[in-house]
Amino acid sequence: MEKELTFWDHLDVLRFALMRVFAVWFVLAVGYFIAMPSLFDAVILAPCHNDFPFYDLLRWVGRSFHLEDPFFTEAFSVKLVNINLAAPFFIHLSTAFGLSVVTATPYLFWEVWRFVAPALYPHERSGVKKALTLGTGMFFIGLLVGYYMVYPLTLRFLSTYQLSTTIENVISLNSYIDNFMMLVLCMGLAFELPLVTWLLSLFGIIKRSMLRKYRRYAVVIIVTVAAIITPTGDPFTLMVVSIPLYLLYELSILMVKR
Repeated sequence: MEKELTFWDHLDVLRFALMRVFAVWFVLAVGYFIAMPSLFDAVILAPCHNDFPFYDLLRWVGRSFHLEDPFFTEAFSVKLVNINLAAPFFIHLSTAFGLSVVTATPYLFWEVWRFVAPALYPHERSGVKKALTLGTGMFFIGLLVGYYMVYPLTLRFLSTYQLSTTIENVISLNSYIDNFMMLVLCMGLAFELPLVTWLLSLFGIIKRSMLRKYRRYAVVIIVTVAAIITPTGDPFTLMVVSIPLYLLYELSILMVKR
């Protein structure tokens, strides 16, 4: 028979779990810091170059549908400038730490599972385990969508947008990194919508009938959000962003119990 843990025993378990998580983060951060010079060019700055996969897709769409808009036909590249002496070093640090946090997410969820599993009933363990697994997978899918689709679209539009022909757009390194991290991370969090709705349904806060009832309003909100993220004005880019978000809403309906 297992010994029942006291409140202080639980705190000790939690403390050691947090120490293991921070240790993993630190090791990954050191590894990313060492590898950052090559990773930065190959991954972080990849959307700045014309050979990025999504730009090839845009040009293919332009050729296939005979679109003459420069957005679908012209080559695209961005040159960044640095105006802050210490910026490269601090961006090196913050980017390495950010990548370590993202890639350590599966281990973090595993530690959460180890901590809460003993307090759950068998039928509860199955649901929580499924939720953590789904949450991890959807988070990384969202990151990929943000990296390969949403951010390149946003970068291409904003970097070529001109308020006046006398103003030359010069993008700073800080601005690029801030927008990169924000948009990619936001898409990762947005893909947690099905998990959040499923958890809310377990507490009786929302129901499937409610989500179906307000589907039309959800479509309007999704299209509005997509237009804000990628304000290019053409139907293709609006569709590219809004369709994944709408599919997430439909997946949320399927996951919510009747």
